Amino acid sequence: MAKPIIVNWKGVQSSFRLEKLDRAKLYGKRQRQVLDPGGERCERAELTRDGSLLIRSGMTAQGYFDGEGLWVANRDLVGLDEKGEPLPQVGSTLGVEQPLAGPVDPSEVLDLAVRSVYVLTPEGLDPDLQKRLLGGEVFRFPFNYRADYNAETAFLIGNKSGFFALVGQPAPGEWCELETVAAETYDDAGDDDELDFEMF
Repeated sequence: MAKPIIVNWKGVQSSFRLEKLDRAKLYGKRQRQVLDPGGERCERAELTRDGSLLIRSGMTAQGYFDGEGLWVANRDLVGLDEKGEPLPQVGSTLGVEQPLAGPVDPSEVLDLAVRSVYVLTPEGLDPDLQKRLLGGEVFRFPFNYRADYNAETAFLIGNKSGFFALVGQPAPGEWCELETVAAETYDDAGDDDELDFEMF
């Protein structure tokens, strides 16, 4: 079982057990199964281009092959910045107290490219924070499920159905207004606008 999400707001700690919400849990799922002539279930696998290695489901989650065909385990991978310098690794935030920012403007949630949704079960919830969440207020905190090079942002929300964490990367959009004239981004020089109806 994963460690809990622990947050601190105004000096009071709250803790939540988390469970990832996915489409199958919301809507159920159906799976088409392929059986061999003996009625046994077939498992998907793929051959490498040279035919020397059989890759079964789940194997590629453990590492990668480099350009020379050598195996590199995930634990040996290092993140690099645009200059090729190693990036510092961001530790997991699970089980580690994180400061809550907020309440924040709910529109911030609309600027989040959501990658995961977690259903939260309170293990120790500050009554004031609970009241604010159920009142529609939104709080932000840093989130990283496991140690890697890509820290994410999470929003803590609540309603009558429970408490949730929306996790992803901020992706603010560019808004256009009716009064703003869109700039032409194509070059129509030399184009022949006359239609040749014989081609229809």
